[in-house]
Amino acid sequence: MRPTSPKRVALLGATGSIGESALRVIAAHPAHLELVAVAAQTNHAELAAISHRFPSVRHATLFDADAYAAAKAGQAFRSGVDLHAGLAGLNTLATLPEADIVLVAVVGVTGLEPALAAINAGKDLALASKEILVMAGKFVMAAARERGITLRPVDSEHNAVAQCLADNPTKDVARIILTASGGAFRDRSLAELGAVTPADALQHPNWSMGPKITVDSATLANKGLELIEAQWLFDLRPEQCQAVLHSQSLAHCLVEFTDGAMLTHLCPPSMTFPIQHALLHPLRLPSVEPSLDVHAPFSLDFRPIDQDRFPMLRLALEAMKRGGIAPAAFNAANEIAVAAFLSEQIPFLAIPRIVEQALSRIDHHDPSHLDAVIAADAEARRLATSLLTSHAVT
Repeated sequence: MRPTSPKRVALLGATGSIGESALRVIAAHPAHLELVAVAAQTNHAELAAISHRFPSVRHATLFDADAYAAAKAGQAFRSGVDLHAGLAGLNTLATLPEADIVLVAVVGVTGLEPALAAINAGKDLALASKEILVMAGKFVMAAARERGITLRPVDSEHNAVAQCLADNPTKDVARIILTASGGAFRDRSLAELGAVTPADALQHPNWSMGPKITVDSATLANKGLELIEAQWLFDLRPEQCQAVLHSQSLAHCLVEFTDGAMLTHLCPPSMTFPIQHALLHPLRLPSVEPSLDVHAPFSLDFRPIDQDRFPMLRLALEAMKRGGIAPAAFNAANEIAVAAFLSEQIPFLAIPRIVEQALSRIDHHDPSHLDAVIAADAEARRLATSLLTSHAVT
């Protein structure tokens, strides 16, 4: 039998935590995966180093203009690599003729346009940037259906749901339950949260992630965003999307079917597992890291989430039920508030207050086109920014 060619990967977000895990997976399976393009926000030195580690890379993009200029001046990239800049550069990588699959792992909504470009170019799409579907799930999923593209989820929870569903039709699903670790403050009382610092918030007990998503894990905004994303990915109603606390981060979802049976998905808390599944599907090859040792004692604990203790989850669920531009506004206001907390402008408990106030002031409607979503995103950011002063650290 003639061997198949490696699947060629364009990796948008190569220097972040998802990108680092993806590079490990690609390096471990050279006969099946080939890296042809990489992109980063600002880290031009690391992106150049990747071009030397993976000689198959022919294209690279730096989103930040200053980083692009520094890279051009430094000439650290391997000879033969075409260097691109900005959003246009991301779109170029997303539509490369030589790319078979595009892994979008950029932070925030920057990946929206490249994701749509990849879909419209007929590329397979592995999605790690949950904000894309939170902001524009209506339009992204419509484009994917029109082009016959299946989105392959990279988030550990959504990838777990996809594996549990397998060939089971959505009509047989009663609900999906995503698990939440509870983040750095899961065992602290509400009173104790008034004095926590950004350094405290970044000490996640289970996962190694970037600063923004680690703070989102501590507020459970991340779980709310994932529930909104799940609704679009699996064509579910809001009430079918739920979450529970699971401190071990070993069971990544529960899927309950209409007959009452439940399936779960277990693997260690490492992104290499879902990334490998998304990139290699339908192949099953040896993992980069050891799997669970079922001969060593371990436990699986599940408990309900107190939405008074985690108001960001409540706000996300309310946004999901409201629909329209509400999820995009929730995400945008949260990004502003989290950035302000990380720069020590506001205290931790101000994050949900700012988001709730921004949501209460925005004009809610059902967008008929993508420009309306982008406008709502900008308005929510403006509202959240205007609220920072009244919540500033004193």
